[in-house]
Amino acid sequence: MIIYNVTISIDPDAHDAWLVWMRDEHIPRVLATGLFTEGRMLKVLADDEGGITYAVQYTAPDLPTYERYRDEHAPRLQAEAHERFGGRFHAFRTLLEAIDPQ
Repeated sequence: MIIYNVTISIDPDAHDAWLVWMRDEHIPRVLATGLFTEGRMLKVLADDEGGITYAVQYTAPDLPTYERYRDEHAPRLQAEAHERFGGRFHAFRTLLEAIDPQ
């Protein structure tokens, strides 16, 4: 199982509109690609100077499925975020592989 994690720090003045957009539009669009089995948003509980931070995690069954998302859908969906909130957030992406406990 692959977890695609996007950590986002959003400016406080854009936070409320961004949060609604993420919940009502962006995350549902990512899931509508049919390539992820689950999506969730978590608030990072740490002081972040100048922003409010979230981790958004999407679960894919395997690496080829994630790569298909990255190649076919991510550019368009990321462009939507920049059109709407460009300059008001910073994001970095991490790809994780779930390891079953021993």
